[in-house]
Amino acid sequence: MTQYQGDMQSMNSASRWPERQRAAGTLKTVILGTVGASPEFYRLVDLDLRKREFIATMRDTNLKPDRLREMQDELIFMDDEIAALKPVVKTQLMAVASHEHVDPIENAATLGLLGMAIDSFSAAGKPRGPDAPSTRVGQFLVTDLGTFSTVRTPEGQSYRCNVFSVPEEGGGITCQPVRQ
Repeated sequence: MTQYQGDMQSMNSASRWPERQRAAGTLKTVILGTVGASPEFYRLVDLDLRKREFIATMRDTNLKPDRLREMQDELIFMDDEIAALKPVVKTQLMAVASHEHVDPIENAATLGLLGMAIDSFSAAGKPRGPDAPSTRVGQFLVTDLGTFSTVRTPEGQSYRCNVFSVPEEGGGITCQPVRQ
């Protein structure tokens, strides 16, 4: 999902709509292969794509004032529907992810990163603040540091976690204890 978000941000001109369509289709295919069919997730991706198309059109073309207002109003409805879909999709992803892992540290990292990815999905491109995003998964604190993440246990032990991908097969996450 991070790859999708990055790709979409780099393809923000109105003329790049075919590339945005392909990126959205690819994300749906990845989700189908890893999580299974999710009409709610597909709707979330469709809304994100439509929202990006509206924003590019409003920015790059000279619209009549009434059409511009109409599109701005529609963006509000899209944001509301996206906000309503996020918890549903997050629950679906969490249910699948929590059954796939045995290691509690890697499971916490997976669930935390998925949750933060859904929370930031289709966000208005707000720059990341000085503090790295973090979330609690049960008793663990998961922090997304960009190129890697960390998991801190209640006892204070930290783990460095890296996401890996295997082309045509999927991916996973590995966590190693940080020496203190």
